[in-house]
Parts: sequence; C-alpha cells; structure tokens
Amino acid sequence: MQLMLTQDHVGLSVIDVEGTIEWYSTKLDFAVERRFSVGDLAFAFLTNGNAKLEILGGAHSNQQPPITDIAASLDPERLHHFCVAVDDLDATLTELRARDVHVIGEPMNVEVIGQRVAFVTDNSGNVIELTEPGTWD
Repeated sequence: MQLMLTQDHVGLSVIDVEGTIEWYSTKLDFAVERRFSVGDLAFAFLTNGNAKLEILGGAHSNQQPPITDIAASLDPERLHHFCVAVDDLDATLTELRARDVHVIGEPMNVEVIGQRVAFVTDNSGNVIELTEPGTWD
C-alpha cells in the first residue's frame, strides 16, 4: 500500500500568540479560522487560500538569532522554513516591504527546480520562503 498524503498545516510554537496572529493577519493576509484553548495552551488556526498555519501558544523562550543571510541560517536542530507560492514574487516583495516585513537578501533563481525564491521572517524570527513557480530565460 502506498500512502497518499496532502499538506494540511504548519505548526509554529510561539511566545506571543496575539502578536503572531496580528503579524500573519496584517503582513500576509491570513484570516483566523478557529481559536481554542486546551488547559493553559492557546491555539489558533490561520488560513490564506490553501495555506494553513497552527499557532501554538506556550513557548517560553525564543532563542533564534536574527537572520540576515539565508545560507548561514541553516541549522539541523530547528525547522528551517516553510514555503508558500505566490504568482508574482517581485510584486509580493514590494508589497511586503511596504508592510515592513523583513526580507532576507534578494530573490534568487534556483535553476535546478525551475523556481525563483525569496525569504522573509515573521515577528518571531521564523523563516518563510516565497516561491514563484515557473521558468525563466
């Protein structure tokens, strides 16, 4: 039997649930789908199109240093990033910069996969990859 999987959501453990909901709502246009608590832990599901995040409140510290270079940020002891696709990477980055989103470096062509990508960080320092599928000359 072959398992057939589809992506459901990415879970982010954060200290500041309200700040994270605000950041994803105002910077990346996510909407709150559902909020609930289990004991002292707060949860929120956020959606934008078919992208879905689970915000997990309850983290006690954020030890991630600020990221200024994507290659230097590779660390096998943490989730490195999650990725969302956009139709127009340049227009998206222009809008995100206008919304004061931290963009890491400049967009790059990854010829081996035929995609153009860029990276940003959220209010907790989590890395988000933006990809523009397609080919170029």
